[in-house]
Amino acid sequence: MAEINLTNDNFDAEVLNSDIPVMVDFWAPWCGPCKMLGPVVAEIAKEQEGKLKVCKVNVDEEGELARRFKVASIPTVMVFKNGEMTNKNLGYVQKDVLLGLLN
Repeated sequence: MAEINLTNDNFDAEVLNSDIPVMVDFWAPWCGPCKMLGPVVAEIAKEQEGKLKVCKVNVDEEGELARRFKVASIPTVMVFKNGEMTNKNLGYVQKDVLLGLLN
């Protein structure tokens, strides 16, 4: 499954009501570290297909979602399980660190 682009309209359905854990990448097209993290997030989406849903929020287009989750710097990656945020990371990190957020 490819990454899902989230909007204010589909966030609750895709993330909070998901039966499997969800990794949400808050990013922007002009953000250098976001561009570096993008391929890592895409790789995780492929490898964890069926076990993890991977979603992206463009903070320029979805400022309301960024405010709702108090995203002050990007990239910010959050993990949600059973409708609750269980983990969060700010800034660029290696793949193993992102995978560690799932535990």
